[in-house]
Amino acid sequence: MASLPNVEHRNQEATCYVGNLDPICDEELIHELFTQVGPVVSVHMPKDKLTSQHNGYGFVEFRSEVDAEYAIQLLSMIKLHNRPLRVSKSSLDKKSGASALDVGANLFIGNLDPFDVDEKLLYDTFSAFGTIIRHPKIMRDESTQQSRGYGFVSYDSFEASDMSIECMHNQFLCNRQITVQYAFKKTDGGDG
Repeated sequence: MASLPNVEHRNQEATCYVGNLDPICDEELIHELFTQVGPVVSVHMPKDKLTSQHNGYGFVEFRSEVDAEYAIQLLSMIKLHNRPLRVSKSSLDKKSGASALDVGANLFIGNLDPFDVDEKLLYDTFSAFGTIIRHPKIMRDESTQQSRGYGFVSYDSFEASDMSIECMHNQFLCNRQITVQYAFKKTDGGDG
């Protein structure tokens, strides 16, 4: 019961969701990393009641919303223990938030260099054209985790995705000419 008031009084607008955390990570390490961006009020990493291990994600509350926004821009896709961090507004992590922003401005990025292009590079490259609502996803082989050479980026507006296509289609990224076009969901067989 002691931690419940803590959650109720957390400033949601100044709180970041941090995902894809390695099991080695602890609250102290996350606090240390995020303090580099701005003053941290608290770090909370929900733990499994049986194993006492965190669940691979956590929340970092800053003193100000500006610091939280800066953390999202600065630390998204930074590798920590060889895993790219997913950093976003904690309020967007709720199902209503992220899906409410999804207008369908989703791009397919093809012919990516499997060794040199990672999620961080995609984020850094494509965030220049607008607000990315979901962290870029590079499709990987399940057994080797090797890139399959393509990925996806989702924007909050068609203006951003159109600009991205206009500026990046057939351009070179890590010495490879990439394809940038709208992504279409695969339909599972059937005629209708």
